[in-house]
Amino acid sequence: MPRHALGRRACLLAAGAWLAEAALAAKAPAPKVPVVVEPAVDWSSLPAALRPVVASAGLPPHSIGLMVQAMGPRATPLAALNAELPFQLASTAKVVTVLAALDLLGPHYRWRTHAFLSGPIHEGRLLGDLVIVGGGNAHLRSSDLQQWFASMQSQGLREVWGDIVLDRFAFRLTEHDHAHTPEPTAERPHHARPDALTLDEGVLRVAVQAEPKGPPSVTLTPPMARVRVDNAVSTKGPGCTVFAQATRDADFPQVSVQGRWGPQCGTRELIMAPWSHGEFSVRAVEGLWRAAGGKLKGRVIDKRSPDRESPLPTGPDGEALLPFMVHQSDELPAVIRDINKTSDNLGARNLMLSLANDFPNRAATMAEARRRVDTWLQRQGLQPGDIALENGSGLSREERGKPRAMVHLLRRAWASTQSKAFVDSLPVAGVDGTLANRMTDGPARGVAFLKTGSLIDTRALAGYVRARSGKAYAVTALVNHPEAPRATPALDALIEWVATNG
Repeated sequence: MPRHALGRRACLLAAGAWLAEAALAAKAPAPKVPVVVEPAVDWSSLPAALRPVVASAGLPPHSIGLMVQAMGPRATPLAALNAELPFQLASTAKVVTVLAALDLLGPHYRWRTHAFLSGPIHEGRLLGDLVIVGGGNAHLRSSDLQQWFASMQSQGLREVWGDIVLDRFAFRLTEHDHAHTPEPTAERPHHARPDALTLDEGVLRVAVQAEPKGPPSVTLTPPMARVRVDNAVSTKGPGCTVFAQATRDADFPQVSVQGRWGPQCGTRELIMAPWSHGEFSVRAVEGLWRAAGGKLKGRVIDKRSPDRESPLPTGPDGEALLPFMVHQSDELPAVIRDINKTSDNLGARNLMLSLANDFPNRAATMAEARRRVDTWLQRQGLQPGDIALENGSGLSREERGKPRAMVHLLRRAWASTQSKAFVDSLPVAGVDGTLANRMTDGPARGVAFLKTGSLIDTRALAGYVRARSGKAYAVTALVNHPEAPRATPALDALIEWVATNG
């Protein structure tokens, strides 16, 4: 058959096949489009005046849960919507952690960091190791540690001829404990993992200071031993822009600062979390010991895993050592104020671990801390499933709660002996903390005390509103939706409505 005839036949066959497929497709039933059935929403407990406020969020009604209830044993809810559905709590989970801590630990609780000597001091020289045992104080600052080191030197310890050993006895953690929380990165210090011996929460501050002549100066806080600073900042060109990067090389780490910073640019502080708590504290402790005037013949060693059951380390003879010096944290009310006002995740996670039974005499585990919080929640009159905490900060998407259960806790807390410490820890609308720039000129300013919460798909508020009538209301409002940030104005409008109409 000629080649052109073969080509014509192939075209005819292809056209026929296409027509046959088209005919079959025409006869085939259209694919079914899945029908999404939204959960039924009971509007009966939401005042008519609040329905437009909820609608203004532009989100499905089932994605919003709220409850508002006045104080007093006979008070009925002023407003409720989806109050029995569990929602992701985000940072309003800190409300639960803090309330449990105030009840279980008491207002005078302090975290303690201990220093032990494994040998004698002779003419200012420690003929052994200086062992520093962390006790879970998430707010230990480099300035505190440098002062503590200076106090040691005033007590006769000027040189360490052995090593400085960093002992993290207080917490026993596994990778599984962090399974549902984001990985920490240099750019996200708020994702730092809990640790028994943290310093500056693992955050390195890089200060860039303009100089009248020549390149700007660059300083690190805390001072980091054996970390090279590469100052590559130019004074030429327009603008004032700088950024810093850190290498993770364990042997020769480096902080590189680049950009443009002329004499008119002033000072800027860059914040990063470049290394693990272990590596960070090793270099910072050595830098601070030397900055305080001390000498070190050995090195700083990070002892990550507890190797004993007792909080007291043992000396060369196997006998338990007695503390040489003890550093105490602020009392609990000051700590929870920092946690709630700034939404401090690391502080909340360390606080949750500190609730484990027999802590600090026994190393805390996350499982034991969860069990104790669950038992405490049941004692508050809640049922399993009402509120679930995983690490106490709200970073975990496993931390969920029902608006009704959260309001129940808030109302009980209002009547407790620790109510002032708790309320004082909450951000105040339009005044401070994470609410400093919200509700700044409306009726809620200065009278709404609320913990905020935010994840990519969550916005939340939980706390109290003192209404114009003089009544105080417990409020919880939770939004779970991929576009949850759109609901922020509606949440603020809800609080302002309570302040005006409650």
